[in-house]
Amino acid sequence: MLPWKHALRAVSVLLLTAAATLAPTASAQATAGPSRGWNDFACKPSAAHPRPVVLVHGTFGNSIDNWLALAPYLVNRGYCVFSLDYGQLPGVPFFNGLGPIDKSAEQLDTYVDRVLAATGAAEADLVGHSQGGMMPRYYLKFLGGADKVNALVGIAPDNHGTTLLGLTKLLPYFPGAEDLLNAKTPGLADQVAGSPFITRLNAGGDTVPGVRYTVIATQYDEVVTPYRSGFLSGPNVTNIVIQDKCALNLSEHVAIGTVDRVTFHEVTNALDPAHATPTTCLSVIG
Repeated sequence: MLPWKHALRAVSVLLLTAAATLAPTASAQATAGPSRGWNDFACKPSAAHPRPVVLVHGTFGNSIDNWLALAPYLVNRGYCVFSLDYGQLPGVPFFNGLGPIDKSAEQLDTYVDRVLAATGAAEADLVGHSQGGMMPRYYLKFLGGADKVNALVGIAPDNHGTTLLGLTKLLPYFPGAEDLLNAKTPGLADQVAGSPFITRLNAGGDTVPGVRYTVIATQYDEVVTPYRSGFLSGPNVTNIVIQDKCALNLSEHVAIGTVDRVTFHEVTNALDPAHATPTTCLSVIG
């Protein structure tokens, strides 16, 4: 094999490996199901929590494994909770979020309509991890989602794209690398900082009227880099670094969205700001 082809393969493997850290494992999805109270389409929102919560997984994730901890956490606090699969590629089981992101946003549009019809609610709240915190912004901005959504909470979202610790800056030096990403995993290509998708998403401003935005980031993020690129600008925006809430928190990209209860507490504050309580290192209790 020619030397440049070896290099191309190496860069592709590095990109895919880095992106794969967005999800825990496929085995979790294969062995677990929505058996702890979420995805119950008979659930009716309470007066205390009048909006259903739709969870939007990250790249390489799915509707179950990304939410094995957060979904029950919210259900136990009285929320009607739902999660969807999106961005599937033909012949690729379990690992979702790889298809074109504009098409994934269309899937979210359909799913939110289904949730609202089932629950009778006028609006939903969205909570997403990584791509799942960024992709809904396309739905809000271009597909009419702002009329159906009260709040978007993004956990380590790549709102302005990612450099994957600088790896994406190497792509122009390897002929065919960008074409490979676009052809095989468009959902990854769309997330590269400066991609046509990211450029269109952020043109004219980060937010749309009528929606509250919360971004929860970690300074130890190794996938969304630089980590502050996830922050949004505009009205009704709250940007949070989780280490400002708990300096001892070492959660990186995966942990902040899947197991970190300090983050979970901040999610509940974002969903119900009228009853928010201080988020500290002790928020892991209870």
